[in-house]
Amino acid sequence: MLVDGGIGFGSDASIVYGIAKEQERLGYDGLWAAETGHDPFIALSMAAQATERIELGTGIAVAFARNPMNLAMISNDLQILSKGRFILGLGSQIKPHIEKRFSMPWSHPSKRMREMILAMRAIWDCWHNGTKLEFRGEFYTHTLMTPFFNPGPSEYGAPKVFLAAVGELMAETAGEVADGILVHGFTTEKYLKEVTMPAIQKGMAKGNKSRNDFQVSYPAFVVTGENDQQKEAAFKAVKGQIAFYGSTPAYRPVLEAHGWGELQSELHPMSKEGKWAEMGDLITEEILDAFAVVGEVSEIADKLKQRFGSVVDRVSFYAPYQLDHDAWMQIIAELKK
Repeated sequence: MLVDGGIGFGSDASIVYGIAKEQERLGYDGLWAAETGHDPFIALSMAAQATERIELGTGIAVAFARNPMNLAMISNDLQILSKGRFILGLGSQIKPHIEKRFSMPWSHPSKRMREMILAMRAIWDCWHNGTKLEFRGEFYTHTLMTPFFNPGPSEYGAPKVFLAAVGELMAETAGEVADGILVHGFTTEKYLKEVTMPAIQKGMAKGNKSRNDFQVSYPAFVVTGENDQQKEAAFKAVKGQIAFYGSTPAYRPVLEAHGWGELQSELHPMSKEGKWAEMGDLITEEILDAFAVVGEVSEIADKLKQRFGSVVDRVSFYAPYQLDHDAWMQIIAELKK
């Protein structure tokens, strides 16, 4: 199982270089940069200069805030800068953010995402293989590529594309047209194995792909600690994060798979009222155990392997709390055995 880390720069971009170099030294296989308060492509362009081996991916970049051409170009540039180590991780975001934050169109997210990825592949094929750019779709049309704007082929080829998905339609799209899936942290073993994986397999059949052509990346909720104080902080933080995601209507199917659909109906109005602390109190021990791997530091790696080893190819940690560096290194070492 590959183990991935994360990177961001907050208000100080100068730290990116050191973080990337250190995570490669520590043995991480990949490094993901999220699009939250900063652009992930900028962080990864810096990380590419600091590293030699580790894979570098956006986890995620908001697809519908952009178009296939500018995504194809910046991804191609990062593939060259990293010498073939870049992964374009895309996510759809949700309708209010696309329309109200980015002022971009929202419709048929799975169909639009499928077409966006196919359009990028057509653009890359034009650049790397000299084919005529003639992509005409329902949402995107790309039919003009003059030599002045064509970067030409590179020895590294096109980057891999991973797609974030929760629902069945997006997971199927990932299986058909992407090289991997970024499973949302708000998932469970049951949902992943009984809903997500069958949808991926259905998509792979459409795309005439095998499981060997595809990677499943999972950011695991982990609750652990080396003392009671750390454990209590972990319980509280992870419960709060699960409640936050559970309030989102788009994620209700994950709860419904366990018969907990009404929890979303309770959490949603509380989120509108800003009752974040109270929301975490609704996450029972049973719900926590379904969404998170809970245990002593020495148990976490084995529990992750037992739950997800048969389906997950690479794992990262969704831990919204502080844990001693040596404890994380112990978990990582066990996972990589």
